Amino acid sequence: MMFSFLAAAVLSASSHAAGPCPLHRADSVRISVAWPELIADDAMPDRNGYTVALVGDIMMGTTFPTERLPEHDGAALFESVGNLLREADIAAGNLEGVLCDGGESTKKVVEGRSYAFRMPERYVEWLADAGFDFLSIANNHSRDFGMYGIDRTESLLDSVSIGYAGLPDCRFSVRNIDGTDFGFCAFGHNSHTLKHTDKSCVEDVIKSVRDSCDILIVSFHGGAEGAAMSHLPYGEETYLGENRGNLRELARLCIDLGADIVFGHGPHVTRAVELYSDRFIAYSLGNFCTPYGINISGINGYAPVLCLRIARDGSFLSGKIHSFIQVPGSGPRPDLSCIVARHIAALTSEDIPDSCLTVDGEGNIRR
Repeated sequence: MMFSFLAAAVLSASSHAAGPCPLHRADSVRISVAWPELIADDAMPDRNGYTVALVGDIMMGTTFPTERLPEHDGAALFESVGNLLREADIAAGNLEGVLCDGGESTKKVVEGRSYAFRMPERYVEWLADAGFDFLSIANNHSRDFGMYGIDRTESLLDSVSIGYAGLPDCRFSVRNIDGTDFGFCAFGHNSHTLKHTDKSCVEDVIKSVRDSCDILIVSFHGGAEGAAMSHLPYGEETYLGENRGNLRELARLCIDLGADIVFGHGPHVTRAVELYSDRFIAYSLGNFCTPYGINISGINGYAPVLCLRIARDGSFLSGKIHSFIQVPGSGPRPDLSCIVARHIAALTSEDIPDSCLTVDGEGNIRR
């Protein structure tokens, strides 16, 4: 039996930690999608719960040191995934780089290439059109163009009413959906971010936002990088001499403090998922939309959209890993073989053997 979900994304208010922002989605959107055991065709939306869509790293192309931009100037980047994001009550990801048309890079150029990511300012419209509500900027690329890049990025996200968090000046964001306040906070491993290796910082931020919301989503950028890092280790991870965190401990701490969903990114590959205290954890959602400048060969190109159904109290009901694979220069495209979902299922079975979740070959997640 096919099921459908009516996402009435009528936003009654939207606010960032520093103040209110204008709305960027004023209309309801009706889209059909397969959901296990949720709402029958033509039924009214179930306001006893919510749908949350989560993705990993987003870097839509760069203009530094030379221009490497996607086809159609980025207009088609999210064409295969936008329905899933717009349909959800909340959609969130990680913005891996800055939105600005100027500024000076804080990183070196070697043989005409640089790991400084600068997306054109006009590309903020693609993020808004795709349906993003929250973006993390707590990562090692949010300062690639110094404070100028940070200020322009924040200003542009404000202009389309996308909430953001992860730096000292933006500790959390809150958005109201049909009378429910969704909170979002983010942590990174770099000195300019709200550091997840600083337990007191994590506790302070989560306690602050928890008092301001009904449902809390926490994002973290951490873990060692590369195709060999898809398995979730125990203990601390280090990379390039940096402490990239004890992510099992971090994620569970966030839930102990009041988070309802915790999702990670940073290793540039996907990792296992877990249910802890009836709350959902995704340890890494990998690269999502990185058409240039980041390796997307093999498993580095796995780009899942994780859709979760949660109860009004934030507890997990069901979920689905929608499988996509990145195409260089084009963005995420459908993975009809579901290899991405099967990969995450295998990682979960191996790395969290006592998990009380099952992930089937089509990506359906159940208790």
